[in-house]
Amino acid sequence: MVVGNGIAGLTACDSLRSAGFDGELTVVGAERHHPYSRPALSKALLHSVQGSSEDGLRAHELPEPSHDATELLGVSAAGLDVDARLVRLDGGGELPYDGLVIASGSRAKRLAAGPQQDGAGGPHQDGSPRELTLRTLEDAILLKERVASRPSVIVIGGGPLGMEVASGCLAAGCEVTLVSDVGPLSRQLGEHLSDLFTSAAIGRGLRVVGGGKARLAHHGSGTRVVLVDGTELEADLVVTAVGDEPNVGWLAGSSLLTGGSLRVDSRGRLRPDIVAAGDVASFPTRRGVQRVPLWTSAIDQAKVAAVGLLQGDTAPEFDFQPYFWTEGFGLSLKSVGFTPVAGAPDYCEPGGSADSVLLRWDNPDGSGTAAAINYRIPVPKLRKLADGGPAALRPAAPARV
Repeated sequence: MVVGNGIAGLTACDSLRSAGFDGELTVVGAERHHPYSRPALSKALLHSVQGSSEDGLRAHELPEPSHDATELLGVSAAGLDVDARLVRLDGGGELPYDGLVIASGSRAKRLAAGPQQDGAGGPHQDGSPRELTLRTLEDAILLKERVASRPSVIVIGGGPLGMEVASGCLAAGCEVTLVSDVGPLSRQLGEHLSDLFTSAAIGRGLRVVGGGKARLAHHGSGTRVVLVDGTELEADLVVTAVGDEPNVGWLAGSSLLTGGSLRVDSRGRLRPDIVAAGDVASFPTRRGVQRVPLWTSAIDQAKVAAVGLLQGDTAPEFDFQPYFWTEGFGLSLKSVGFTPVAGAPDYCEPGGSADSVLLRWDNPDGSGTAAAINYRIPVPKLRKLADGGPAALRPAAPARV
């Protein structure tokens, strides 16, 4: 059984089949949809607000699943009995399993508590929420609808999602303010790359405001954002992108959680008959046990966990190498290796345009991190640059006869 119908759940199902499992397979998924590309919600899908690109409107779609599993969509797992090997379902009912993949993902954090699901802020008089998040397809559709009228927008959170949302809202013609307690993207990428993106964003009209942590306050028909330093901001629409929380509540009492976290081993296992993958799981990396809520991380984890469930100690261990990409404000970034990086890059190769560059950092632990900004380079070559340095990109010398 697989609990979760996101990309980790889908990949786990496909990987189980590829590894030779031909038994009964059941997927329990809280979302009503087949798996879709979550990164596309804040990239191509949001940027298609003005309606010019049919490709953008369909960018989140993935091929129909081909793993022949029984799918229970729109159904949440509510509990787990590891001794009886039973998954309890929300609303009643139980499902037995022989092997279990936990891929229940995460949900968006919110600043305000209120009557909406997951603690959203209270609604406007027209029934629309004061605080939007972007996590699900429904969130993206609502945000597209709200942005279409070109409201003033405050985006809280200077991480990749907040920056992508701000870029999409600017592209739709909105006046946008980004609130970030540190330099945008600096926690994720480091100061050098943060400065590049911040400069590009300001150049396109983004207002960036610091001032510490933010809170929300109702104010007439709009929403007021209050910062720790006393600064007050107002806008028609507030979008928060302040992180995510793993969906582990249904595992309370299962004995699988360690300090509230779902920590797996190097093969994705929690016990011989249970593995976990994706945003819900913390796993060992070269820099300690981490939860890495990235699209490619979920895919790579799920491949390892599926084989770990079938093959146990003989399965290959997970050697994690981060891959990350983001785009906005006219810039497209791909990076391979651990981030944030410190200081200026050790290697810099300009590309074919003024804002195109290939970069590399040597990290204190001996690893490398490579980044490409508007630079045409396949990801495998970017990995070679991260692993072996600039020499890895040069053609091999011809053999002497």
